[in-house]
Amino acid sequence: MRARIRRVDLPLFGTSALAPELGPDLYRERLARLRDRVDRNGFDDLVIYADREHSANLAWLTGFDPRFEEALLLLGSAGDPAILVGNECFGVAGAAPLAMRRHLFQDFSLPGQPRDRSRALADILTDAGIYPGGRIGVVGWKTHPIPTAVDVPSYIVDQLRRIVGSSGSVENATGLLIDPGDGLRVINEVEQLAVLEHAACLTSNAVRHLLFGLRPGMTEHEAVRLLDWDGTPLSCHLMLSSGPRASLGLLSPSDRRIDRGDWFTVAFGIWGALNCRAGFVLAGADELPRDIDDYVERLVGPYFEAVAEWYGALRIGQTGGALHQIVERRLGDPFFGISLNPGHQIGLDEWVNSPIFAGSPIELRSGMAFQVDIIPATGTAYFTTNIEDGVALADAGLRAAFEAADPAAWERIQARRRFMAEALGIELHPDVLPFSNLPAYLPPFLLSPDHAMTLVG
Repeated sequence: MRARIRRVDLPLFGTSALAPELGPDLYRERLARLRDRVDRNGFDDLVIYADREHSANLAWLTGFDPRFEEALLLLGSAGDPAILVGNECFGVAGAAPLAMRRHLFQDFSLPGQPRDRSRALADILTDAGIYPGGRIGVVGWKTHPIPTAVDVPSYIVDQLRRIVGSSGSVENATGLLIDPGDGLRVINEVEQLAVLEHAACLTSNAVRHLLFGLRPGMTEHEAVRLLDWDGTPLSCHLMLSSGPRASLGLLSPSDRRIDRGDWFTVAFGIWGALNCRAGFVLAGADELPRDIDDYVERLVGPYFEAVAEWYGALRIGQTGGALHQIVERRLGDPFFGISLNPGHQIGLDEWVNSPIFAGSPIELRSGMAFQVDIIPATGTAYFTTNIEDGVALADAGLRAAFEAADPAAWERIQARRRFMAEALGIELHPDVLPFSNLPAYLPPFLLSPDHAMTLVG
C-alpha cells in the first residue's frame, strides 16, 4: 500500500452536547485502589504534591486541582485523606467530589499574602500519621530510577525525612500512578474513556474548523480564533505559528501575518485530548519551491505509511517495542528527525508516560489511552508534517460497557473506524477506539483541506 493525496469527504462525526462527569463514587473507588497499591508496595503512607503545572495526579484522585497555589495530599490508611492548601484554594478543595480533611497551610499561598494562621508543617504531618521509622512514598510528577530522587520542593521532603529519621525512608512513588505498564492512571475506567472521547471531539473539531477556515493574510491571532476555545481547561499552552517561527513548534500565536507558502503548525490541547497538524499554506504541490517539490513523496507519504502501519499494529497485548520498531524501520533515516517516543499515554495531562520506546517489553492493556504523536523534525526546507490524535484500547468487555454507557459516543467511534478503513485505507484491530474527529486525516497543503493522504493498493 502506498500513500497518495486524494479528495476526501471528511464527515462531521459530532460530539455530545454535555461533557460527561465523574461522580464521587468513582473517586472513592480510585482512593481504595490507590490505598491497596500503597499497602502492596510496602509504604506506610503516601504524599501527593501538586502545583498549577503538575496537578493531574491529584486531580485524578480527588477531582480538585489547585489554582495559583500548590497543594499536598496525605493519604493515610483509612478515612478521608488530608489536603494542605493555601488561602485561595481552601474553599475550592472543600467542593471536591472526594471528601478531604482540609488544613490551611499558608506557605502554599502567593508571595506577600497573609501567613499568620497556619500550623507548622511538621505538626500537620505528624498529626496526619507520618511517624519515625516510616516508609513514605511521595508522588510528584516524574518517576526516577533512584528511589530517593523526589521531584517535590525540598522544604517538604526535608521535613518528611526529619520526621521519619534514619530508620525510615522517603521514596519516589509516582510510578504507582503513572508507571507505563500498570500505573493506576494509565488504565482508564469506562467513565474516564467517555471523558477523553468528549475532549478529543472538542479539540479535533476546533482544529478542523481552523484547517478549513485558514486563509493567507490572517494574523496568527486571527487564525487561532477559529479554534473557538470555550474555556475548557487547557492541558498545555495553545500553540500556533507560521513562517520561520513554525520551525520551533512550541510557540504561541503572535501578530505575524500568515503568507501563502508559509510553514504552519497548530496544536490545541485540553484536559484529556490534544490535536496537532502541520503543513504548508499552499493549495498543492505545484506551488512548492522547486528544491522541495517532492515534499509529499519524500516526507509526507513515507510518514503517512508509517502512521498507518502503527495504527494497524495497535492492539491489546502488542508491545511498545514493536510499535517503536515500525517507526524506526520506516522513518529511521536521520532526514526525518524522529527523536521522541512515537506515541504516548494521555490523560488529564497531555503526556502521562510512554511504554513505546526501543526494545520496550511492555504490553499494551485494555483501558490505555494514547496520543498518536510521531513528529518529524527535518530541520530542512521540507519542514514537517504531523498527525496527532487520541485513541484508546478496549477489550470486548470494556467495549460492551462503553457502548452501554454512552451509545452516542460509541456510534461516533464506529463511524471513525469505518472512515479510516473506507476513505483512508487504514484497517484497525477491534480493540482500537479512535477518539479524534480528524482520525488520521492529513492534508499536506492547508489551502486544500479536502485533499488528504490515503493508502491505495
